[in-house]
Amino acid sequence: MHLLAMTMEAPDPPRAAQFWAGLLRREVIQDAGGLLLPGEDAQLGLRFVPGRPGLLGASRMHLHLTSADLHEQRQTVTTALKLGARHLDVGQKPDEEHVVLADPAGYPLCVIEPGNAYLEGCGPLGELTCEGSREVGVFWSEALGWPLVWDQNEETAIQSPQGGTKIAWAGPPVPPKTEPNRQRFELTAAAPDDLISLGATHLKNGLLADPDGNEFHLREH
Repeated sequence: MHLLAMTMEAPDPPRAAQFWAGLLRREVIQDAGGLLLPGEDAQLGLRFVPGRPGLLGASRMHLHLTSADLHEQRQTVTTALKLGARHLDVGQKPDEEHVVLADPAGYPLCVIEPGNAYLEGCGPLGELTCEGSREVGVFWSEALGWPLVWDQNEETAIQSPQGGTKIAWAGPPVPPKTEPNRQRFELTAAAPDDLISLGATHLKNGLLADPDGNEFHLREH
């Protein structure tokens, strides 16, 4: 079972895809599923499809970019702003060293300060952090065959055995879902029955949901 990408709905998918391609120095590939930025070296792939903007408060996932030093952090922020990002106030404190931005589709992202030991060695796209319970972290660990690399105080994180991007869940309280997610996982080479046995449920339109009710998609490889 392979995690191909995190899919993000966007009102202008080409603009969102070009933003992330420029920021991460990746190629945009168009296929039947939309616009894909494949991940390499265990980095998470990103896909962009038509849909709603990622309004603050409606996003249950956001990305963390790493920095080798202060110069690289500043350069990443500068590049992001030139490509169409904007600064975003989510209540961060003045002494916090990470920088919070919103991409052109409205999704928040953080440019993490250098020296962050937790994300050391994870690559430029260091983490996808999600709203979610410990149960859902364990579910995805078992579904993907990725070990839990953090499991404390009901917060969890998993990472491919090859390293790369971590995926983390913040634990309770988990905000209630009031609408379908704008962001979702896309899997290949996955058997629905295997996922159902782990706690997933069937939804309409070929989607499944994890134990927290987050939609995800199975795609033929």
